[in-house]
Amino acid sequence: MKNKKFMTIGFISVALAFLMMFSTTLFADSKSKEENKEASRLEALAKFTKVISIVEQYNVDKVSIEELMDKALAGMMQNLDAHSNYLIAKDYKRLKVQTDGEFGGLGITVGIRDGALTVIAPLEGTPADKAGLQAGDIILKINDESTLNMTIDEAVAIMRGKIGEPIDITIVREGESKPIEIKIVRGNITIQSVYTKTIDNNILYVRVTSFDKKVKQDVSKAIKKHEGKTKGIILDLRNNPGGLLDQAVGLVDLFVDNGVVVSQKGRKDSDKQVYRAKSSETISDVPLVVLVNGGSASASEIVSGALQDHKRAVVIGEKTFGKGSVQVVLPITDEEAIKLTIARYYLPSGRTIQAVGVTPDIEVFSGSVKTNENKFSIKEADLKKHLQEELEKVNTDDKEESKKKEEIDDKNIITQKMLNKDIQLKESVDIIKALIIMKG
Repeated sequence: MKNKKFMTIGFISVALAFLMMFSTTLFADSKSKEENKEASRLEALAKFTKVISIVEQYNVDKVSIEELMDKALAGMMQNLDAHSNYLIAKDYKRLKVQTDGEFGGLGITVGIRDGALTVIAPLEGTPADKAGLQAGDIILKINDESTLNMTIDEAVAIMRGKIGEPIDITIVREGESKPIEIKIVRGNITIQSVYTKTIDNNILYVRVTSFDKKVKQDVSKAIKKHEGKTKGIILDLRNNPGGLLDQAVGLVDLFVDNGVVVSQKGRKDSDKQVYRAKSSETISDVPLVVLVNGGSASASEIVSGALQDHKRAVVIGEKTFGKGSVQVVLPITDEEAIKLTIARYYLPSGRTIQAVGVTPDIEVFSGSVKTNENKFSIKEADLKKHLQEELEKVNTDDKEESKKKEEIDDKNIITQKMLNKDIQLKESVDIIKALIIMKG
C-alpha cells in the first residue's frame, strides 16, 4: 500500500516535471520565433535603408531623402491594393478641406480594374451621363494627362474644378476599334437618389442611383404609399456605384426580417462587425426582383448579394463590379496620411464581393427588344382603290391614340414602349409577373 502511494506520488512528480519541461520548451520556442521575427524586421529595414542611401548617392538626378521616402511610401501603398495610397500634404489637405461653396464635377464614380482607371458608373442626370460615358469605359487620358499609374484620388482631383469649365476625357470602350474623346462641361453635382414608377398598376419600380443618407427613408415611403396595390417590386441598382453602408443594410432590412445582411472582417478584432436585419424594420414581403450590371458596385453589391443569399429576390442583369473592401484614412503626421484597406465585406453565405462581384440568377445583357416595326409589308392603305376618307379617318384615329399614349407616358407609369427600349427591365417585369402568379 505504501509502495503504491509512493509510486503515485512519483508518477505525479514525473508528470509535473514533464509538463514544466514542455512549457519551458514552448516558451523557449515562442521566444525564439519572436526573436527571429524581430531579427527579420531589422534585416528588412536595414536593406531598405541601404537602398535609399545608394539611390541618394548614385542616382543620375539629385534626389533628396524626403523625395525618396515619399516615392517609396507611395509605391508601397499602391502595391498593396487598388484603393490604398499615400497622401502627401496637398492630397491630405484636399481630403480634409470642407468648402462652403459648390464644386464642379463630372458625376462619375471611378475605380481601378486590372490596373486601369475604369468608370464604375456615371450618376444619372450628371454631365458625364449626358455626355455619354458608360460603365466599364477605361479612361486613358484626362485632358492631355495619361492616367497610367495615376491613383483614384489623383484622377478625381483633376476631374473636379470650376463649374462651367470643360474637360476632355479619352476613353477605350469595349466593341470600339479606337479611343473615343468626350468633351464634358463640369457642373454642380446634385443627385436625386430614388425614383419610383408603376407598371400595370400593381408592380412598383424603384430606381436607386446612389446610397445617400435618405435612401432607406425614401424607398420606405414609396412602398408605404403604394401599399395594398403593390403585388411585386423591381429594385433597379444598375449603374449604382454605392455609398453609405448603413443605407445598404437598411434597404435590405425593409425586405428581410432576420439574419446577417453583411459582415466586415479584418485582421484586428475591432475591424470585425456583423450587420443584421431586424423584424421591426421589415415592411414588405411581396415578390422582389433586383436589377444589376457592371456599374453596380459596393453598397449595391451588398444589397443584391444579401437579398440573393436570403433567397428573398431574383437578381437579373449582368455581373457586378466587385468592390467589397473597407478603407480608412490614418494620419501619420499633421500634414500627411495613408489610406489603407483594413477589411473586406462578406455576404450572408460567407462569400466575398471583392474582385468577384455578384453573379445574377438570370443573366440578361442590355439592349432593346426586337420588334417588327421596320419589317416591310404592303397594307391596305397602299392600295390605289383604298377610300381617301377612310384613310383620313384612320390618320385622325392614330393621332388621337398617339396623343393618349403621350399623356400616359407623361405620368409616373412605365409603358410597353419604355419596356421595349430596355430588355433587362422587360425581362424583370416578366419574371415578377411569374412570381406574383406563383405566390397567388
